Amino acid sequence: MPFFLLRRRRVLSGASSDNSSADHSLRWVVWLVALLVVLALHWVAGRWVERSRNASNPVPAEHVPVQVELLTPKPVAQAPKPVAPPPVVKPKPVPKPALKPAPQPQPTHAITTPQTEQVAQAAQAAQAAEAAQAAQAEQAAQAAAQAAAKAAGDAAASQAAAAAAKAAATGDKISVPPSGELRYDTRINGVMNQTGNIHWVNDGQHYEMVVSIPLPFVGPYVYSSKGHIDGFGIAPEQYSEQRGRRAADITVFDRATKQLVYTRTPNNQPLADGAQDRFSVVMQLSSLVRGAPDSYKPGVVRQFSVADNDSNEIWPIETVGDENVQTADGNVQARHFTRLPRREGDRRRLDIWLAPALSWLPVRILQTEPNGMQIEMLWRGKLQPPSATQGQSGAGTPDASADAAPAAPAPDKP
Repeated sequence: MPFFLLRRRRVLSGASSDNSSADHSLRWVVWLVALLVVLALHWVAGRWVERSRNASNPVPAEHVPVQVELLTPKPVAQAPKPVAPPPVVKPKPVPKPALKPAPQPQPTHAITTPQTEQVAQAAQAAQAAEAAQAAQAEQAAQAAAQAAAKAAGDAAASQAAAAAAKAAATGDKISVPPSGELRYDTRINGVMNQTGNIHWVNDGQHYEMVVSIPLPFVGPYVYSSKGHIDGFGIAPEQYSEQRGRRAADITVFDRATKQLVYTRTPNNQPLADGAQDRFSVVMQLSSLVRGAPDSYKPGVVRQFSVADNDSNEIWPIETVGDENVQTADGNVQARHFTRLPRREGDRRRLDIWLAPALSWLPVRILQTEPNGMQIEMLWRGKLQPPSATQGQSGAGTPDASADAAPAAPAPDKP
């Protein structure tokens, strides 16, 4: 056999081996591409299902404030205690006039005549007339004293009614929400984040509020506010912020010296009546709206003195109107409030929606940063007021008229 034929076969055999390995590699590439396509399709389908189930609320339009009324913190309108009627002063008994003793006839040994008997009877009749006149004078004095006491009682009652009407007209009406565990879906620029939680406790005299938002790789952001309930409503005593693993910054509301004391800065500031912190202000707004929902109509602006971890400023919050909010469990009507610019050039925005079906608790909170980033908290769960925390009473404070913002962590404070 010629040598070139053998050599030709070897060459052909080598080419066939190279083609086989190339086909095998190409087959793996095709399978890998197909797997990636399938995974991508599954991811797209999952996102579509998630977006279909999740709520989609429109971004609030740019609001032009039209102020129709400005409300400032005032003491709670308390119903005055019933005024006890003044004690009835019993008139002093009128002393009876001393009756002159009838002149005793001189004993005589003479026999009594009819004239002397008539004189004695006349004297007795005069004494009886004097006694009747004294009794009538005493009864008239007692009647006059009783009439004076009644007039004084009526005057006191009218003054109490006038004071009650004045207090009801000028004071705030507050009903602090009952205890409950509130859960919220958190989103950053529309992307779902982990579930946030608001632990709220109210026993009628004291309150505690803990807002926890877990963040991956950073740790939870925890904001805490606790204090009591006084004549202005919710009264914080201590507010703290702990972001991740950093030490907590604490603000103390020293009501004895009426000072705000910060651990972050040595500069103290005056403590105003009705002052709130960044998170208790939302519950204070809820308490005010619960107490008098008809007072917060579109255009009404409410001012709050709000303390942060190193400063204090005025937050003007305006009522925008009633709107529809969509949650994962359905739609709910809510009243929209927005914070107006706190100073010239303030572009950070805060919007709060309070739902009457949820006992006027916040159903949605949206914070918009100056760079356009949006941080949202949206009610998670059934559209009904939360049940009371275990071991706590579910009732909120009674309506003061009858008796007395949470945001997800942001790069900068709101």
